[in-house]
Amino acid sequence: MCYDCEYVADRGPRYYPLPYNFLSMIQSSNKKSYWLGLFVFVFFGGLVLAQENGGPRPMLQEIRVVKDDPYPNPTAGPTPLVRRTSRSLPRNPDIVTGTAISANPIRTSIPMLAETAIPGTSGIIVESLEGNIVVESGSHIPLNPASNVKTATSYAVLKAFGPNHRFSTNIWTDGVYDAGTASINGNLYVSGLDPVFSFEDAVRIANELNRIGIRVIHGDLIVTDNFTMNYAASPVRSSQTLFTTLDASRRSPAATRAWGAYRINSGLFNQLNEVPGITFTGSVYVQPLPSELRLLFSHESAPMRDIVKVMMSYSNNFLSERLGDTVGGPYAIARVVQQDTGSTPMEFSLQTASGLGINRVTAAAMMRLLRVFRSQLSGWDMTFADVMPVAGMDAGTLEGRFATDFSRGSVVGKTGTLARTDSGVSTLAGEISTREGTFLFVIFNQRGAVARFRSFQNNYVSLIQGQFGGASPVRYAPQSLDSRLARTRISYPDGRPRISE
Repeated sequence: MCYDCEYVADRGPRYYPLPYNFLSMIQSSNKKSYWLGLFVFVFFGGLVLAQENGGPRPMLQEIRVVKDDPYPNPTAGPTPLVRRTSRSLPRNPDIVTGTAISANPIRTSIPMLAETAIPGTSGIIVESLEGNIVVESGSHIPLNPASNVKTATSYAVLKAFGPNHRFSTNIWTDGVYDAGTASINGNLYVSGLDPVFSFEDAVRIANELNRIGIRVIHGDLIVTDNFTMNYAASPVRSSQTLFTTLDASRRSPAATRAWGAYRINSGLFNQLNEVPGITFTGSVYVQPLPSELRLLFSHESAPMRDIVKVMMSYSNNFLSERLGDTVGGPYAIARVVQQDTGSTPMEFSLQTASGLGINRVTAAAMMRLLRVFRSQLSGWDMTFADVMPVAGMDAGTLEGRFATDFSRGSVVGKTGTLARTDSGVSTLAGEISTREGTFLFVIFNQRGAVARFRSFQNNYVSLIQGQFGGASPVRYAPQSLDSRLARTRISYPDGRPRISE
């Protein structure tokens, strides 16, 4: 069937009648008219006969729709060495996975990349730091970036707070301190927005209360409704976990193990009690803080740069959403990125700060974000390795990828995976290091098998590295993510402990 031509399928063959005065022309004594009439008869009769025998319909012109070439001048623009080597690849389904092959045009000056099939509905762009395109295909198609949204969240949060910002968990009381009994006659209050507050942080608070002479609270534990612990969304559950963790007699084995690891990771092993604890005579409640309270001290989280590094390495959705809330949520994040990168809402649109659900970003817009983010980090004397996982070296989503002796440490980036949304999504974006230079890359694969996409990404990145002398590790001294989160500290309102007036 012809899809680009005019066709009347329900009318069958179309016949055209002979001219009205044809017979009179035959009978004419004029020889020229006779031969002209004979020619017309043979011509039209032949067309009708051809129509009946399956030939072309008379006067039915095939109309072909010719679209404008998206790359009319392969040598124009800022990358004159880049030329389009292939218009499209066939949409033949993969026999094993059912993943279709992308039909997007490919721009590259590297024949091997031009001949490499790209699976799924995909957007790919790889550029040198100077902005020269190594390969590009479908980079202007809005696709689901999955957890690569966390790159935008990290950018917005670091821009708003800076890499050294710490979240404070404040410890208050409305009671009176009794030094003789090492107790407070009143309630203990806890408030804060620390998104990574965990078992070890609660025990650290108990340790500090013991250090300043408090072991018993003759009252209740009151926790605000924005407090979270162990990545629990429920403030009630978080408050109950805090209550049992502060009390050594109720502390869970998991909390005890976390405290032991914290003493080692923090480097404060000899300065922290082995089994600190606080006893409450009352219970635990979730409610707002009253107006008349006295601040005892604050527990400060690890710096923002370390929190972002952990969130990006493990691709923690809860943590990403909490961090996103601090800057106004997904729409605010998208707006910041749009303004700073010059992207339109059609190119960069978010509904979540974690990458779950339906988000739409083009590979070209993500590339612009990588460039702006890289520049921002450089101003703080930081690199992508300070906030993204380094493949084969950091725990998390890239721990087992690019982990051979040849490629370990040569890829720094953010993964993304959605097994069911948009019929399967896998993404990878960040920085590739080679012996001949550093390249930024974005690979968005959608509508296909995730395992197939990951295999393609691994092979594709390695193939690119091979065109530039092979993989080369970045300068990076790996540190455990637990050690990063152990960089907490205690601070006092006036710089020194004071529990009595």
